[in-house]
Amino acid sequence: MNPYRLYLVTDDKQDLATLKHVVKEAVAGGVTMVQVREKQGDVRCFIETGLAVKAILQGTGVPLIINDRVDVALAIDADGVHLGQSDMPAETARRLMGKDKLLGLSIENEQQLIEAESLPVDYLGLSAIFSTPTKTNIKKEWGIEGLAKAVAQSSFPIVAIGGINAANLDAIIATDVDGVALVSAICHARSPKNAARKFRALMKSGHPV
Repeated sequence: MNPYRLYLVTDDKQDLATLKHVVKEAVAGGVTMVQVREKQGDVRCFIETGLAVKAILQGTGVPLIINDRVDVALAIDADGVHLGQSDMPAETARRLMGKDKLLGLSIENEQQLIEAESLPVDYLGLSAIFSTPTKTNIKKEWGIEGLAKAVAQSSFPIVAIGGINAANLDAIIATDVDGVALVSAICHARSPKNAARKFRALMKSGHPV
């Protein structure tokens, strides 16, 4: 099974109780991977959140990915880590995490896409496909055409992130991308479970992501 198919990224502005509810519901609705994000820099809080999500994912087969922080991923024995361009170098992260953990890397322009080919990563997060209120420091808006070119060019699985919703999902899927990452579309939905289920159904009716 493709673990990248429907990739939930948590909203670090939600309190822990809400976040746990979102993750539980989203997994029940068909999310295939969960990345825990904590941008406030509180490591203790990050570990607590990571452990809470890990407990929810126990036995579901859904991998837990930690955003940015290799130390937190190691501390809670997460399934992997997702690095940004200003985080620990991928080679160092791989050495610390070991060969069996998942390692993702955010790609923000064509040069980074080319350079990633020689890195010890498992997948790439292409950011941002469309501009979005949850990410204000966007370097590039890839758009559908840019995404399609990146998918054709890269030897790694690609997860599309940024401004993806039900209205543009068909065009995203048509690029043959390996997965889509969602924040607001699931985290802020009235029913995260129904939102996840809807996205999975749309994916099945379109191209096989």
